[in-house]
Amino acid sequence: MDINQSQLTAIHHNKGPMLVLAGPGSGKTLVITRRTEYLISECGVNPQNILVITFTKAAAEEMKERFIRLTGGKGQGVNFGTFHAVFFTILKYAYHYSAANIIREDQKNQFFREIIEHLDMEIEDEKEFILNITSEISLIKGERMDLEHYYSINCSEEIFKKIYKSYENRLRKANLIDFDDMLVLCYELFRERADILAIWQKKFQYILIDEFQDINKVQYDIIRLLALPENNLFIVGDDDQSIYRFRGAKPEIMLNFNKDYPEGKQVQLDVNYRSTEKIVECAARLVKNNTKRFPKNIQANRQGGQEVIMKSFKELKEQNSLVVANILQYYKMGIPFSDMAVLFRTNTQPRALIDKLMEFNVPFQMRDIIPNLYDHWISVNIITYMKLAMGYRDRSYFLQIANRPKRYISRECFAEPKVDFIKLREYYGDKEWMLDRIDKLEYDLEFLKNKSPYAAINYIRKGIGYEDYLTEYAAFRRIKAEELMDTLNELQESTREFKTYEEWFRHIEEYQEELKKQVQSQKQDKNSVALVTMHGSKGLEYKVVFIVDANEGITPHRKAVLEADMEEERRLFYVAVTRAKEYLHIYSVKERYNKELSCSRFVGEMLLDREALKAGTKIEHKSYGAGTIKSNAQGKLIIYFDELKKERTLDLEYCIQNKLLTLK
Repeated sequence: MDINQSQLTAIHHNKGPMLVLAGPGSGKTLVITRRTEYLISECGVNPQNILVITFTKAAAEEMKERFIRLTGGKGQGVNFGTFHAVFFTILKYAYHYSAANIIREDQKNQFFREIIEHLDMEIEDEKEFILNITSEISLIKGERMDLEHYYSINCSEEIFKKIYKSYENRLRKANLIDFDDMLVLCYELFRERADILAIWQKKFQYILIDEFQDINKVQYDIIRLLALPENNLFIVGDDDQSIYRFRGAKPEIMLNFNKDYPEGKQVQLDVNYRSTEKIVECAARLVKNNTKRFPKNIQANRQGGQEVIMKSFKELKEQNSLVVANILQYYKMGIPFSDMAVLFRTNTQPRALIDKLMEFNVPFQMRDIIPNLYDHWISVNIITYMKLAMGYRDRSYFLQIANRPKRYISRECFAEPKVDFIKLREYYGDKEWMLDRIDKLEYDLEFLKNKSPYAAINYIRKGIGYEDYLTEYAAFRRIKAEELMDTLNELQESTREFKTYEEWFRHIEEYQEELKKQVQSQKQDKNSVALVTMHGSKGLEYKVVFIVDANEGITPHRKAVLEADMEEERRLFYVAVTRAKEYLHIYSVKERYNKELSCSRFVGEMLLDREALKAGTKIEHKSYGAGTIKSNAQGKLIIYFDELKKERTLDLEYCIQNKLLTLK
């Protein structure tokens, strides 16, 4: 493609710091590779003195390949790598580390499992708990926080500190480091050994960083030391695509770059070569609602294009049916399945859609791990209740549900491989309160015997008290009970069409078998529709994109309570929108699991530019008809409506969220 003036300015930058604001599809890889070539061929820089940093190994390899193709193999010696690869190289020279000193993922998980067992913690969702705890530990190390001032979001402070310290002790005893230690140790090395720092400063005289918006504090602190004294720091990124706050990424670092380097230059790559004008305009209207960002004026290289289709459905089934119908329609038009994607906020959303894709034999590829609903610990509990109701008496089944909810039944009373209620009563002898509980359990299982799966789940939830158990567990785990209820709701919803347990169990087996086949076929069949989370979609592009479940509580996620969280959610939606090259569908539902849902505020923001809602603007309201804005202040619109012949005060957020206003 032709190089535009902004790209040229960035490519021809020689010495000193420069911030390159690179929006979606603006050619940032081209700029980084061309500027690297320019430094070598025009400025006489030794290739070995150039360091190009990316965030993933795949991105580093792709950048290197692009550079080699561009230079025809010349310029060998440029250092391409991830932060971790570069910093570990530095540690290898200083401390003689080898790959054997880096903890493997399976070792790390085993450490945490043993720590949890030692602390006698009853964790249902152990895998998820470990994942969340490791994220928190990573955040503390990345921010160089004091453990004493950290408040865990997954368990009590006391328990978290014990887990953290036990994990650190195990690492040290085994002479192991994790990926976060690589950063911390490298920072400490540079702070303490000016002589070693000087060697690496001389080696890396020109530093280029891709995806700079994803940087965390310790990475930035190291880079600042490494770039001294010349500060030949060339950073490329888009603050509007910073979506990893939960990993410690801080868009504020990029926003404050000019304060840290007041002598630095800044250039904006303001042409989007990926998406059509209609998509670019929608994306711009959305993201300008964030306050903490660099103002931008992105222009589309591809004029016109199809209108963005925004549609709301009564229920999930209708949404999924239309997604599949549209996919098949686009395929008939000659668009390969591999150029289509369905994006969703969380990886638990697409189960029902997967069912529908399987039904119509549409090949799909799961770019993220889509958890199998039926493997979830809540599902295992519910299925176990049903199996016991069917007459199964295995000891393992009773151990699974005996204290879910709490009945205070001891494990010791299940001594035999098969459980007998008569022996259970004998075990507790004259303990009346325990005999009552055992009687109630037997009654409950008998009551469930001939129920449909849907009715059975209803009784397990309310009659047995499983919902109360989930509420208690959520409080213990410091998560919202709603999240667990969503899983329970989805499980119950999946049983609607089945009259017996056997029928439903057969469906589960078929679904699991089909999933296995899909995973196998993905390796052979590359022509598949991509199912991707919004986070997983970053860096990808497709001709056709469907964003599903664009509802409040899903996107933005219900966890987004602070303004910073909401801005991150908006950036995430912006990333999803800008994956589309030509066709973009944004779908929402009005009801899910018998609960009313409202359309995401982001949909309204894309339709309506807040800045255009000023005094004197003519508007059309869905219910009140034509009118003129008299005032727009503090989230309230005062509008004079022609037909009503009077003014009305309306809530701006509500109007935008529910798509009530259009400009005339």
